[in-house]
Amino acid sequence: MTSNPEPGRIVSAGRDIAAPADDIFELIADPSQQPLWDGNDNLSEAPAGQRVRAAGEVFVMSTTSQNVRENHVVEFVEGRRIAWRPAEPGQPAPGHLWRWELEPIDSAHTRVTHTYDWTELTDEKRVPRARATTADKLKASLDRLAALAEQPVD
Repeated sequence: MTSNPEPGRIVSAGRDIAAPADDIFELIADPSQQPLWDGNDNLSEAPAGQRVRAAGEVFVMSTTSQNVRENHVVEFVEGRRIAWRPAEPGQPAPGHLWRWELEPIDSAHTRVTHTYDWTELTDEKRVPRARATTADKLKASLDRLAALAEQPVD
């Protein structure tokens, strides 16, 4: 163990996406869309009809390892910011957080920042996975999200 465990517990990546912020936010705030852009290849599916609209909501997601997660929304500003803390069903959240922040550059371009924060993670069994969540993996999610958001609409 290192003497100071804090460095690296907040990982972030950002990029500009050639799409309006509202269009990008729809792909993030609708959990059924999340497996399409997940750069960690960890998300399997989420039932439709769970579009997040406020902090305090909970959406359910299945992982590729067949685990079910309840994601507790702790930050929400429509079209601009959303963050959630995953937890096992019926259990308290162990302390890690996923955050998305969107800043419109103009009507057709958006700066998107994706952050994974595990400064409050209390479950030691989850620490190796948390350490493995690097900026490159967050960037992979951003790149997949951009590919979806930048597709021409038919």
